[in-house]
Amino acid sequence: MYQLKTKLNTTSEKFLASVKQYEKLLDKFYSDIDRVLAGGSPKSVEKHKERGKLLVRDRINLLLDPNTPFLELSTLAANGQYKDQFLGAGIVTGIGVIEGHEAIIIANDATVKGGTYIRETIRKHVRAQEMAMQNHLPVVYLVDSGGVFLPEQSRVFPDKEDFGRLFYNQARMSAMGLHQISIVMGSCTAGGAYVPAMSDETIIVRGEGTIFIGGPPLVKAATGEEVSAEELGGAHVHTSISGVADHIAENDDHALEICRNLFQTIPLKEKYKLEKKRVENPVYAAEELYGIAPIDLKKSVDPREIIMRIVDGSRFHEFKRDYGTTLVTGFAYLMGYPVGILGNYGVFGSESAMKGAHFIELCQSRKIPILFLQNISGFIVGKKYEHEGLAKHGAKLIHAIANANVPKFTVIVGGSFGAGNYAMAGRAYDPNLLLIWPNSRISVMGGEQAAGVLTSVKLKQLKTKGKEPDDKEIQSIRKGILDQYEYESSAYYSTSRVWDDGIIDPAETRNIIAMAISMSLNKPIEDMKNGVFRM
Repeated sequence: MYQLKTKLNTTSEKFLASVKQYEKLLDKFYSDIDRVLAGGSPKSVEKHKERGKLLVRDRINLLLDPNTPFLELSTLAANGQYKDQFLGAGIVTGIGVIEGHEAIIIANDATVKGGTYIRETIRKHVRAQEMAMQNHLPVVYLVDSGGVFLPEQSRVFPDKEDFGRLFYNQARMSAMGLHQISIVMGSCTAGGAYVPAMSDETIIVRGEGTIFIGGPPLVKAATGEEVSAEELGGAHVHTSISGVADHIAENDDHALEICRNLFQTIPLKEKYKLEKKRVENPVYAAEELYGIAPIDLKKSVDPREIIMRIVDGSRFHEFKRDYGTTLVTGFAYLMGYPVGILGNYGVFGSESAMKGAHFIELCQSRKIPILFLQNISGFIVGKKYEHEGLAKHGAKLIHAIANANVPKFTVIVGGSFGAGNYAMAGRAYDPNLLLIWPNSRISVMGGEQAAGVLTSVKLKQLKTKGKEPDDKEIQSIRKGILDQYEYESSAYYSTSRVWDDGIIDPAETRNIIAMAISMSLNKPIEDMKNGVFRM
């Protein structure tokens, strides 16, 4: 493979100024992360500790194998919504290693509104389950939740992807042979009671864990019976009488120890074997990505400059270098794993769409995971391109992405606009992991384009009504649209609504994608259903 050579002067004033500007973005990012990691209000945290309970991330740390990483997902879910009362959406999800098994962990944070569920909580929970199914991973539920947040019931209860989907997914995972273990470390009420009831094995903490379909207030209202939470559904009841739980623990530490012991009884799965190479560090420092990532999305970025800072030895075997040049494609190794990479270098045209489809078929036929580096304003427009059949060539790329059965990973490094989002394995195309850099933006089109289109439409409507707006009114209309798109297209708006799996520091991209590739190999890569069609 050819070792890429940078064309950037990373010691120039311009480059260093870009780094400094990006570091300000990272300061905000890490400040927001720290706020979530602190948990709920100081009063809630103190009350939680006084009960002898561990904080949610301390629980996770004790559950995981020592000195192994935990990839937390959608840490900033619900950020900026609900008056910021639901930090992290009151739940922690992620991927870690337990007794050598890569596993999905879904853990309620009871210090945040009692671990109750809003829409984003459900989206995080369901997304984590989907990742377990997609990658054939076991799941551990650390249950400490008051169930649905009742004021939001109309937004979380009845629809297909709402609260009921949690239990549907549990049933599906069980049928797939994916192991599920619940540790009930606090409240587990109403529909939430089915989380432990539908798990393979359930551990419950004495004096803290409770499981019931209807709590004491509901029992009193419905039947007049007065009963304590412990009498109704405590650890003794469910391990000695009902049989809903299987193991009783004396405290959080003991419960986590039992869970680790249970994982020792699960046979280690033989992972799909990719032909790995010796790991080499990139020639160029990952921190140089701060000066490359486009804060101004009008800035053109050669994806090779990103690739050479994340792949082994900065080596890259480029495919069709001189054809469809607005898309860069090629093979590399990342932490020893073979990977096919697609990176945008301008808008999609017919040639780049066909090139992308051809390359994806090559990756599929060779059973090589694919990494998409999104920085795309969309497909090129105009009479010439429509006459060339751009739509049908773009459709070939969409077909290839939708049907590729190799692991897919998407990192939005800049803009992600319109059909370009779809053509580069956006959320709708089920990538195994979708991450976003803090500078990135996602919307149906760029703010400038949207402002131009919508302002034109609005002016036409006003003129039809006999009104002739002056320049000040026109600028006001335009500014309103630009402000809306500026707000709604930000990485924080996206991650708050769980449209992605989390914002990441660009310098961590290599490590995180390597973890994701490893995770994905728990599921065998199927044979390609058809041959490679030259596009």
